[in-house]
Amino acid sequence: MNAIIEKIRRISTTEDAVKVLGRLIDIDESIQKAIDFAMLSHEGQFRKSGEPYVIHPILVASIVASISSDAVMVIAALLHDVVEDTEYTLDDIKELFGDEVALLVDGLTKLAEIREEELISSDSDEKLIKSALSFKNMLLVSIKDPRVLVIKLCDRLHNMMTLDSLPANKQKRISEETLVVYAPIAHRLGISKLKNLLEDLAFKYIYPEEFERIDSYLKSHKQDLRLRLNHFIEKAKNILIENGFARNTIEIEGRLKHRYSIYLKMQRKGVTIEEVLDLLAIRIIVQEPILCYQALGVLHLKYTPIISRFKDYIALPKDNGYQTIHTTLFFDDDIVEAQIRTKDMHLVAEYGIAAHWKYKGETESVKLDWIQNMPFQNRSAESFYEAAKADLYSEDVVVFSPKGDHYTLPKGSVVLDFAYAVHSEVGDFATAATVNKERTSLLKQLKNGDIVKIITQDRPRLHCSWIDSVRTSKAKEGIKSLCRHHLKEVDAKVSLSILATIFNTSRDEIKRVIREYNIGNNIYKVVHNIDTLKEKISKIASHKKLKEVRFWELMKRGYKKPRIKDLHYFRFFTNKNIEYVEFDYCCHPKLGDEVVAIYRDNTAYIHHKLCSKAADLIENDAKMLYVEWRETQQLRFRIIVALKNKKGTLLELLKEFDKLDLNIIKIEFGIQSSDEAEFCKLEVETTSDNQNGIKDIIARKFKLIDFVSLKDAYKRL
Repeated sequence: MNAIIEKIRRISTTEDAVKVLGRLIDIDESIQKAIDFAMLSHEGQFRKSGEPYVIHPILVASIVASISSDAVMVIAALLHDVVEDTEYTLDDIKELFGDEVALLVDGLTKLAEIREEELISSDSDEKLIKSALSFKNMLLVSIKDPRVLVIKLCDRLHNMMTLDSLPANKQKRISEETLVVYAPIAHRLGISKLKNLLEDLAFKYIYPEEFERIDSYLKSHKQDLRLRLNHFIEKAKNILIENGFARNTIEIEGRLKHRYSIYLKMQRKGVTIEEVLDLLAIRIIVQEPILCYQALGVLHLKYTPIISRFKDYIALPKDNGYQTIHTTLFFDDDIVEAQIRTKDMHLVAEYGIAAHWKYKGETESVKLDWIQNMPFQNRSAESFYEAAKADLYSEDVVVFSPKGDHYTLPKGSVVLDFAYAVHSEVGDFATAATVNKERTSLLKQLKNGDIVKIITQDRPRLHCSWIDSVRTSKAKEGIKSLCRHHLKEVDAKVSLSILATIFNTSRDEIKRVIREYNIGNNIYKVVHNIDTLKEKISKIASHKKLKEVRFWELMKRGYKKPRIKDLHYFRFFTNKNIEYVEFDYCCHPKLGDEVVAIYRDNTAYIHHKLCSKAADLIENDAKMLYVEWRETQQLRFRIIVALKNKKGTLLELLKEFDKLDLNIIKIEFGIQSSDEAEFCKLEVETTSDNQNGIKDIIARKFKLIDFVSLKDAYKRL
């Protein structure tokens, strides 16, 4: 495929584009008809580079043809921009090319692709929303026909290959979306060829200096790396032949880790490219699955394996159908990864979902449960993306139930992720667990091969503070759903208590009034909205045996008019006298957390809304006040830096934070380490809105891995 991509890069005329397509698929009458129609539809249209626009759909169709011989996909690729960019309609497509092609073109049109002219600045806060919306729509339309995703990935690949004609800000913007939306989907579909190409092309524009350093190293060491690979290939082939394999039954090829993968390894390990151990790999292709294990045995008997890096994806395939044995060996004076698979496994590994159409002519075995299991019920596109992206990114662990059922989870998953993977109710009711027969926390991180048993209780257990500890979207959504329901119940009770306090009566009396006069709709919103509270006060006052009493007389009878009162960090709306505001010792709400106010002895006692003591007070009909945080300019960020593994480095970082007036809320040191570096994760608050300035200052002095704005965890529920 790499040779085809290089050829496509050099195409600048319609005639040459059609020739490339003709080399990849037989141009029958239907495909020729689609080519002619695409030329007619896009006549007079040109790309930013000045080339005729029709070259783009023809080359997209060529990329599709290189990974799938499905003529319908090729025709849909040729026509994918017709409905959006020309006067022709979907009905025209259906009439000329049939329902199946029209379905794919319709799906591609509905993706709401962000056109180059509409792309916003890379520095804009809107970029995540735009990318997330595109991401969500891609998955939704693919439920009808997953071929839409494959065509869209090929479309994005060609767009990435022609970015040079765009301004730098648009290059970066499109590349960022490619890295966070398109490459992960290519991975999940198992199309490693597309995934690697998309990642490397995006990497070049997002991190040009890092790309150049890695690219220069690989080019300057090209001959040496090739010689080492040839040595590994020859040695492995001879060893296998000596141990009974016929020469014509095995294929061995070498590969170099792609550039973005090298960059990620350098970042994770805190090492230079010279210290990346597995730059090189050999791939052994045999005829039968059993021969994979024979080849593995031969290699392990001859060369010492690094057992911690052994993975058997043949016995336990990945969800995207990937099957290969991975082993890493001390190979003479070097270290090399060996991948062992059959020819069929190789096709699936390279072409993923498209292999079923290209070589098998079937779709029944295509496993797409992961799409249906995505949290589409999330209201906003960005919250959907945040929930789903952990499921799309690469490394996995495989764990087992006591009965031997296996579950594939993202690396870093905890026991509670497993519980939700078994069933949503198991996750909701989970209270404890055993891992390998040892009692453990639900937050214990899982490793390959762990045997996990979940212990449940007879009612759901809330894990609201664990939302950032789980990895899978199913677990995150399960926790959010439970906590949303619980918070809504709490809000309803607190709202009634606030109204009861204002009217100097009991909560039961307020419930009776709102039930009798049918004014209790959306009562839970009282705690969040002053206007809703005022509305309920007015309606209750008009019905609580005071229908004929004018408002000024109502006030004279002791119902003092509520008013807004600011105290410290809080704003109250009440008719009670408040002299003091205090925090109780049972919980420790942070700025922005959802809180409640208990009223006693002219004092407002602030509790976290999920505080167990506050829950008891609410149940016992305590007097309560409407409270909200006063508006502040406090912003919160999560920062991850890789610190050199030497004395005093952490102190230097903390001093720098002090200069920047960053208030450290949380610090976690040593979350990942190597001989060269320690990774440090911090949460900080600041009144400065110069996010980019803070980020740049930190990045100049330390190796900055991540810098993201944090929304309040409870507001995300």
